[in-house]
Amino acid sequence: MKVESGRRLAVALHYDKSGAPRVTAKGKGSIGARIIEVATANNIPIEENEVLAGALSNVEIGDEIPTELYKAVAEVLAFVLGLSRRVR
Repeated sequence: MKVESGRRLAVALHYDKSGAPRVTAKGKGSIGARIIEVATANNIPIEENEVLAGALSNVEIGDEIPTELYKAVAEVLAFVLGLSRRVR
Protein backbone atom coordinates (compact mmCIF):
# COMPACT_ATOMS: atom_id res chain seq x y z
CA MET A 1 0.00 0.00 0.00
CA LYS A 2 1.37 3.38 -0.83
CA VAL A 3 0.58 6.98 -1.32
CA GLU A 4 2.52 9.10 -3.76
CA SER A 5 3.12 12.65 -2.77
CA GLY A 6 6.13 14.75 -1.97
CA ARG A 7 6.99 12.46 0.89
CA ARG A 8 6.26 9.05 -0.74
CA LEU A 9 4.90 7.18 2.24
CA ALA A 10 4.68 3.42 1.81
CA VAL A 11 3.47 0.67 4.14
CA ALA A 12 3.80 -3.02 3.32
CA LEU A 13 1.43 -5.59 4.80
CA HIS A 14 1.58 -9.37 5.01
CA TYR A 15 -1.39 -11.61 5.66
CA ASP A 16 -0.91 -15.35 6.05
CA LYS A 17 -4.55 -16.06 6.96
CA SER A 18 -3.76 -16.57 10.64
CA GLY A 19 -4.50 -13.63 12.89
CA ALA A 20 -4.62 -10.14 11.46
CA PRO A 21 -2.39 -8.70 8.71
CA ARG A 22 0.97 -7.43 9.92
CA VAL A 23 3.01 -4.40 8.95
CA THR A 24 6.20 -5.73 7.38
CA ALA A 25 7.81 -2.50 6.18
CA LYS A 26 7.13 1.22 6.25
CA GLY A 27 8.94 4.37 5.30
CA LYS A 28 8.84 7.88 3.87
CA GLY A 29 10.95 9.55 1.23
CA SER A 30 13.69 7.37 -0.22
CA ILE A 31 12.75 4.40 2.00
CA GLY A 32 9.13 4.63 0.90
CA ALA A 33 10.24 4.87 -2.73
CA ARG A 34 12.41 1.76 -2.28
CA ILE A 35 9.49 -0.21 -0.75
CA ILE A 36 7.38 0.74 -3.78
CA GLU A 37 10.23 -0.20 -6.15
CA VAL A 38 10.68 -3.64 -4.56
CA ALA A 39 6.92 -4.29 -4.62
CA THR A 40 6.70 -3.32 -8.28
CA ALA A 41 9.71 -5.46 -9.22
CA ASN A 42 8.11 -8.46 -7.49
CA ASN A 43 4.63 -7.94 -9.00
CA ILE A 44 3.14 -7.18 -5.60
CA PRO A 45 -0.12 -5.24 -6.02
CA ILE A 46 -0.05 -1.65 -4.81
CA GLU A 47 -3.10 0.21 -3.57
CA GLU A 48 -2.90 3.98 -3.16
CA ASN A 49 -4.73 5.18 -0.06
CA GLU A 50 -3.21 8.17 1.70
CA VAL A 51 -5.43 8.05 4.79
CA LEU A 52 -4.96 4.32 5.40
CA ALA A 53 -1.22 4.46 4.73
CA GLY A 54 -0.94 7.31 7.25
CA ALA A 55 -2.83 5.33 9.89
CA LEU A 56 -0.79 2.17 9.22
CA SER A 57 2.47 4.11 9.45
CA ASN A 58 1.81 4.40 13.20
CA VAL A 59 1.85 0.60 13.61
CA GLU A 60 5.21 -0.90 14.57
CA ILE A 61 6.88 -3.23 12.07
CA GLY A 62 5.92 -6.83 12.91
CA ASP A 63 2.74 -5.83 14.74
CA GLU A 64 -0.75 -6.80 13.66
CA ILE A 65 -2.94 -4.00 12.39
CA PRO A 66 -5.28 -2.54 15.03
CA THR A 67 -8.91 -3.66 15.04
CA GLU A 68 -10.15 -0.19 14.04
CA LEU A 69 -8.36 -0.63 10.68
CA TYR A 70 -9.70 -4.15 9.92
CA LYS A 71 -12.49 -2.97 7.61
CA ALA A 72 -10.27 -0.65 5.56
CA VAL A 73 -7.51 -3.26 5.23
CA ALA A 74 -10.06 -5.97 4.36
CA GLU A 75 -11.24 -3.79 1.46
CA VAL A 76 -7.64 -3.50 0.22
CA LEU A 77 -7.12 -7.27 0.55
CA ALA A 78 -10.33 -7.93 -1.40
CA PHE A 79 -9.08 -5.58 -4.13
CA VAL A 80 -5.69 -7.33 -4.24
CA LEU A 81 -7.27 -10.80 -4.35
CA GLY A 82 -9.51 -9.68 -7.19
CA LEU A 83 -6.47 -8.45 -9.12
CA SER A 84 -4.54 -11.67 -8.59
CA ARG A 85 -7.49 -13.76 -9.77
CA ARG A 86 -7.77 -11.71 -12.96
CA VAL A 87 -4.02 -12.10 -13.65
CA ARG A 88 -4.22 -15.89 -13.43
